[in-house]
Amino acid sequence: MERRTIEVIPDAERHGTPRSQFTLWFGANMQITAIVDGALSVVFGADALWAIPALLIGNVLGGIVMALHSAQGPRLGVPQMISSRAQFGVHGAVLPLLLVILMYLGFAATGSVLAGQALSELLHIDDARVGILVFGVLTAVVAVTGYRLIHAAGRVATVAGVLGLGYLLVRLFTQYDVGAHVGNKGFEAATFLLAVGLGAGWQLTFGPYVADYSRYLPRDTGTRATFWSTFAGSVIGSQWAMTLGALTAAVAGEAFLPDQVGFLGDLAGPAALAFLIYLVIVVGKLTVNCLNAYGGFMSILTTVTAFDGRSRISAAARAAYIVGFTAVSIGIALAASADFLNNFKNFVLLILMVFTPWSAINLVDYYLVSRERVDVPALYDPDGRYGRWNVTALTCYVVGVAVQVPFLATKLYTGAITKRLDGADISWIVGLTVTAALYWLWVRRTADPPAETVHPAALDGDDRPTAPVG
Repeated sequence: MERRTIEVIPDAERHGTPRSQFTLWFGANMQITAIVDGALSVVFGADALWAIPALLIGNVLGGIVMALHSAQGPRLGVPQMISSRAQFGVHGAVLPLLLVILMYLGFAATGSVLAGQALSELLHIDDARVGILVFGVLTAVVAVTGYRLIHAAGRVATVAGVLGLGYLLVRLFTQYDVGAHVGNKGFEAATFLLAVGLGAGWQLTFGPYVADYSRYLPRDTGTRATFWSTFAGSVIGSQWAMTLGALTAAVAGEAFLPDQVGFLGDLAGPAALAFLIYLVIVVGKLTVNCLNAYGGFMSILTTVTAFDGRSRISAAARAAYIVGFTAVSIGIALAASADFLNNFKNFVLLILMVFTPWSAINLVDYYLVSRERVDVPALYDPDGRYGRWNVTALTCYVVGVAVQVPFLATKLYTGAITKRLDGADISWIVGLTVTAALYWLWVRRTADPPAETVHPAALDGDDRPTAPVG
């Protein structure tokens, strides 16, 4: 069982290669929620012929941002949201953290609905709520065990995803005349940009926790190697699944909406193959749901310790946090499983609005302002270099969220500019660019990063301080 939480990972405990990032993120994306995300682009109006390249553009653009976050992990050895204290301050980082926790709960809950349906099919149980509960237990067990088992789950999900989703793609072309359902509509800017936003939003929402899974890599791991391994795994995996989703929605039409899991099971064919597809769905969802539970726990702990000064907790407390988070997400899944597709679309687009400014500030500061130089011990000290609150970053963050409002296109609100754009949602592009430009112009002359990265003293196996490591 993993014993580290939000503290710096000592050099003696660093292990692995960037290849582990490819399998983790490939496996985490080869799953049914990504299929549904791709299907949404067609369900809400786009032709699959245009939706697929639009999703690719979104995945690539969002994947670049996501992988740049991942590359911070080996160098700093801390969770992603701990590193954001360098921009927002030790206490100020709590503001985006609270929204991060809500995001994890939302994704864990929506994922549990689909995985619960698949488990119910596997166990031949009519009540999907039983499957949701069983899935919650599995999630808690893997997440409590921690980092190594989560990466192992990613490797299993990679193999299962390639075989399962590859088979479904072949079945789709052999059972349906796909060509007859693609290319029937012309290009529409609004639906094209919606599909780009769905792809980008999918990638960007990994940003607040992606470095949690690269922080154990040796400190001398190359930034480019980490970046490309993460980027390739996440973009290829998600695009594969979303392409399957877009084509499935195109050929199935209304038949896909009521029961996405059941439709894929029927597409698989004979009962034995349907059983295996349900198993693939569960394995893929288990991998990404463990990321949500693990990341949610880390975010809660980062929030709490910002005010009590701790940098580690006991194994029992760690397990309690994870189990508690999983229990809340399962409760949400049991209460809110109706109208899944529509709710998920609006959830993704709303979450995208609050995380693009955070990503812009974190990446501009780390790569352009501080130039990868961070005072790591100060991330845990409210009286240190980064202080309690960074008014500049928090102001830029609020402006970055507010500037997107006129460009929103959600069920609850459609911005004035969006109406003039025939419903095209470009809010995430506006939020990313405006926040990045504003923050860079504001802080580039006043920033005071260390001359080189400051690392804490190394820890031996008993957590006793030893000689400095750099």
